[in-house]
Amino acid sequence: MSLTSTAWTDGATIPLKYTQAGAEVSPPLAWTNAPDTATSFVLIVHDPDAAVNSQTNATEDVLHWLVWNIPAASRSLPEAVPQGPEITDGIRQISQTGPYYRGPAAPANGPAHHYVFELYALDSMIDVEPVGKSVPETRAAVLAAMAGHVRGKAVLLGTYKRAE
Repeated sequence: MSLTSTAWTDGATIPLKYTQAGAEVSPPLAWTNAPDTATSFVLIVHDPDAAVNSQTNATEDVLHWLVWNIPAASRSLPEAVPQGPEITDGIRQISQTGPYYRGPAAPANGPAHHYVFELYALDSMIDVEPVGKSVPETRAAVLAAMAGHVRGKAVLLGTYKRAE
């Protein structure tokens, strides 16, 4: 599989519009060559350069967006996906701060952070509610539900650091 955006090329800087310093809208994403066995897709956007302490006292990276139950027929997510725990076609979403895309915000006084967009093709849907649990618990539940069902993966990388 291949994951791309018309907003930046793989490994390049994420435009201001898609960051917390800009409009903080989700970027347009598209994918190709999904396996025929795909029943749904899961998108995980995270910043491995930033760590947070979760309620389990474990350190994990910052979750900028987790979108699951994207229908198998889908081959894209549009720019500015609406906020809310459940959006069109049963798609569910969360982030570290709410049920929406959370844009990059790496501080100006350090190196650029890497924002990893990972798209997984699954041979099943995921029965995890987007509300009712903490973000780390929901993230863990989605990852657990994915186990044994991943049939393909694509990655898009973007970097960002605030201007000084």
